[in-house]
Amino acid sequence: MSPALGISLYLAREFALDSQLLQVKLSEVEHLSAQTLAQEQEKQALLAAQNETLEQQVQQRTEQLQRSLTDLRATQAQLIQKEKMASLGELTAGIAHEIQNPLNFVTNFSDLSSELVAELREEQAKGVTADAALQQELFEDLTQNLDKIGHHGRRAAGIVKGMLEHSQTSAGERRPTNLNGLTEEYLRLAYQGLRAKDKAFNVELTTDFAPELTPVTMVGPDVGRVLLNLFTNAFYAVRERQQVGEAGYQPTVRVSTQRVEEQVHIRVQDNGTGMSPAVREKIFQPFFTTKPPGEGTGLGLSLSYDIIAQGHGGTLSVESKQGGGSTFTIILPA
Repeated sequence: MSPALGISLYLAREFALDSQLLQVKLSEVEHLSAQTLAQEQEKQALLAAQNETLEQQVQQRTEQLQRSLTDLRATQAQLIQKEKMASLGELTAGIAHEIQNPLNFVTNFSDLSSELVAELREEQAKGVTADAALQQELFEDLTQNLDKIGHHGRRAAGIVKGMLEHSQTSAGERRPTNLNGLTEEYLRLAYQGLRAKDKAFNVELTTDFAPELTPVTMVGPDVGRVLLNLFTNAFYAVRERQQVGEAGYQPTVRVSTQRVEEQVHIRVQDNGTGMSPAVREKIFQPFFTTKPPGEGTGLGLSLSYDIIAQGHGGTLSVESKQGGGSTFTIILPA
């Protein structure tokens, strides 16, 4: 065999072996590719199933959160309405007590006048023997009684007129308001409202209103509601301390107004139980209350803060010491 033929046969055999090896390797690669593709498809199917499950869970959770949010908003609205009704109840009790006082005078003087008239008729029936001096005295007493009836009747009418003026103010309507008068009125109503519930309650009220304070533009009923809340809380604090039975303790609430440059300050100070630093930090948070269950919603000061800060561009702050009373300060643009 020639060398050339031998080399050709050798190369042919090597080529055949390489071709077979390549064919095997190609088959292995195709098999691995098929396995990889199957695994990838399986992973994709598993991932799709997991995604679908996750989407369903997210959808369910979203629906649950939406329902919870709806329930929370409804509960919040109910609590806000409850707080408004509580303020209305305190205001109504104060108004009723304020009106009751002059009406009691009217009733008493009317009854006394009826007795005087009966006595006068009896004296006049005596004819010529009637005592002229006594009749004159009875006439003078009747005149004084009628004056007092008129005075207390006008006082009751003034209270009703003031309340009607407040009720006729449109929601959110700002108008120049006599701040001293508004503060004094709601202080009296808050005190009388508490006295209507607790006849034994007494407190030393001190007022220091800035003289000749110019009218302040505000939503009167809203600011009045804030003042009513602050006054009610002050009375609650001093009553709580009084009930401890501390020797020599005199419940005191002091209210003042002050003009400071382009601002007006209203301070409500009490010598009640006071607050700890931890309580003071949370006092304006919604639903936070230091009162026992059923006595407070925890929204009074939160709503008051919003009325002053958001509704009037002012500030509401507090300084307090445990056992040393509290001072709330409202600052409004003058």
